[in-house]
Amino acid sequence: MVFSLGRRRKAAVVSTCPFTSAPASSAGAWPSPSHPPAPWATDRREAESFVRQFHHEQPDAGDVVRRVREVLAEIDRTGTYEHTPAELAFGARVAWRNAARCIGRLYWRSLVVRDLRHVTSADDIAAHCFEHLRLAGNGGRIRPVISVFAPDRPDRAAPRIVNDQLVRYAGHRTPEGRWAGDPRAAASTSRALGLGWKRDEEPFQVLPLMVEERLGSRPEWYELPDDSVMEVPLRHPDHGWFAELGLRWYAVPAISDMTLEIGGVRYPAAPFNGWYMGTEIGARNLADAERYDLLPVVADRLGLDRSSERTLWRDRALVELNVAVLHSFQRAGVTMADHHTESERFLRHIERESRHGRPTPADWSWIVPPVSGSTTPVFHRYYDPVDVSLRPAFLAREG
Repeated sequence: MVFSLGRRRKAAVVSTCPFTSAPASSAGAWPSPSHPPAPWATDRREAESFVRQFHHEQPDAGDVVRRVREVLAEIDRTGTYEHTPAELAFGARVAWRNAARCIGRLYWRSLVVRDLRHVTSADDIAAHCFEHLRLAGNGGRIRPVISVFAPDRPDRAAPRIVNDQLVRYAGHRTPEGRWAGDPRAAASTSRALGLGWKRDEEPFQVLPLMVEERLGSRPEWYELPDDSVMEVPLRHPDHGWFAELGLRWYAVPAISDMTLEIGGVRYPAAPFNGWYMGTEIGARNLADAERYDLLPVVADRLGLDRSSERTLWRDRALVELNVAVLHSFQRAGVTMADHHTESERFLRHIERESRHGRPTPADWSWIVPPVSGSTTPVFHRYYDPVDVSLRPAFLAREG
């Protein structure tokens, strides 16, 4: 998606940031405590680095020396500190800006940040997740939104959302050995079934939301309300038979299994979304052999010769599948980017960041689209290297 941190390929990982190396003994710093840190204690160096970055990029934020003293003193007392609402919003947006696998970072300033750090019960987290989907869906004009729930603290872990996305279609093997639904969701489907959820053979059955109120506890599960899941039926502008395939896809791709880290504080439940780029659905979700594997079906309906790979039947079917996806979202009035336009916008983002003196770390294997990559401007260039230490960031969640 545009704001995508999905898992396409493994690759090397980023950049140089003048705020990630501020010494803990710099002006206004307090001495480090002598006792060892608790399991989720906040690193003082990371906290100071973030505060100084925030004040550097937000010149009207106030006295940086005083704020550093406050933060370090709070860490010494409690093992962590609390971000101000402004720091939280800035940190979440910069985490998007730092996301080396995302082609849609031109819009990082527009991220709507919902401060839900006071919400800790599974029931309330689920309710706010459903509201997140409604706000992000916005009647089809998709808005980038992040909902930040409670952080891990030194004395306790915060709640977790089990699902990798707030909306995901179930997938399981039938007794006959074929796949029903999305194979990518097999593990989540199995877990939901173990909690008491009931599946059917429908290929686009939405999984329930699963929330761990306490780390390692039995998750609570919740069916998603109909008004929180916007779906688009897929049609082709030139082939009437395409509608007979009964395909559809959800409009809001909200990632929910990554940790937002800001200044050493980790928020393990912080679902966020952008909007889809068409190729993610048309060239991956529906086309990959280990997903819905629809290229043979589409090729046969198009009457293509599948006797040899040299007929390029896969390529021709793939293009038509992507045409259908883009056409359908546009017809439904739902925001979706095409890979050519988004590639040009990403280069504008790089130019804008350069004017601010900031690098733009980018993973080439993720930035280049999976369809017609060499026809896009992002293909023909190198990018700033990826640095896994760059913060704020969205991280693969550990537990």
